[in-house]
Amino acid sequence: MSSPHEPNENSTTPSPGIILILQELDDPRIERARKHHLSDILFIALCAVICGGESFEDMEEFGKAKLPWLRQHLELPNGIPSHDTFNRVFQLLDPHAFQECLIRWTQAVREKIPSEIVAIDGKAQRRARNKNENLHYIVNAWAGENRLLLGQYKVAEKSNEITAIPELLRILELSGCIITCDAMGCQKNIAKEIIEADADYVLALKGNHETAFEEISEYLDDLASEKQKPRESKTAPLPEDVQKLQSHSETEKDHGRSTTWRYYQSDQLEWFAEKGEWEGLKSVGMVETTTEKNGITTVEKRYYLCSMELDVKKFAKAVRGHWGVENTCHWVMDVIFKEDESRARTGHAAQNLGTTRGLAMNLIRRESTNKRGIKGRVKRAGWDNTYLAKILKN
Repeated sequence: MSSPHEPNENSTTPSPGIILILQELDDPRIERARKHHLSDILFIALCAVICGGESFEDMEEFGKAKLPWLRQHLELPNGIPSHDTFNRVFQLLDPHAFQECLIRWTQAVREKIPSEIVAIDGKAQRRARNKNENLHYIVNAWAGENRLLLGQYKVAEKSNEITAIPELLRILELSGCIITCDAMGCQKNIAKEIIEADADYVLALKGNHETAFEEISEYLDDLASEKQKPRESKTAPLPEDVQKLQSHSETEKDHGRSTTWRYYQSDQLEWFAEKGEWEGLKSVGMVETTTEKNGITTVEKRYYLCSMELDVKKFAKAVRGHWGVENTCHWVMDVIFKEDESRARTGHAAQNLGTTRGLAMNLIRRESTNKRGIKGRVKRAGWDNTYLAKILKN
């Protein structure tokens, strides 16, 4: 039997990297209760999730079904752990240490992309709570161009994202990136943390900063309106602020619906009373979304604070990058990995399962030879040991 510490020339052998990272974790169980190696338990759990497993019972069943294959790569001194063992380990395991495993692996495979968009956004864990508890949330950091979940941070309720985001910023390598946050993350201390991380920010501004929102929305609305007005003469001069307002538009038509996004960005901020209170603030932006369907037109506007120099196409890319976290990360977690349906709620189980799903999603996305989507790759991994090993090599 091959040791998990050594590479094997067999094509169905996973890379030792993942196992070695898992072996660095401290086992939270008392010595006499350790019938199974911690790294074996976590490796089986990860493989089960990659293959579509959702529960601790699934992990046990997966292990039994794949026992001959697993014995090629793990010691398994007492066979496959029971679902109670998986449950107990996930409850006890230090979630921050496990999270560091995800971060270390991600940093090792992540490509350096200048000005990469990293979207930080919270996602509810709807069933991972006890009676009378508030919804728990996982704050995710998603690198869109690398298509990697960089890290996560669990909070007890939505409002706690304000304290979670700085913690997440401190444990990730974000130098040179553009960090995007929704209105919950639009805070002066978060802007400061991002600048101190040698990154830029695009923060969605809403009514939680009432005065700033009113000033910026009125200013950009007026400039955009003036810019769009028909001019009586081509030689008629525009006000200086309007001349310096950059704009960019994109249109998409699909299934009888037409959507146009108009982006505006200005670095003329002398009028903004709070300019000095937002670390690194260099520009403000607006996105006007016009949707036409079945003869009905709707218009929606969003406003942003930016630490970037004037470059409206770069601003547009950042805004689109943040919207993408819903489809490329949160949707996969809920629809493919059934995170929204998970009832694990005791101890650290919910957070550690979230880390396992994040690592599984990253590994599956890294496997590029199969051109099917995530769902198809999950099915293939469950059917084909060689393909599962290929995913684990990434």
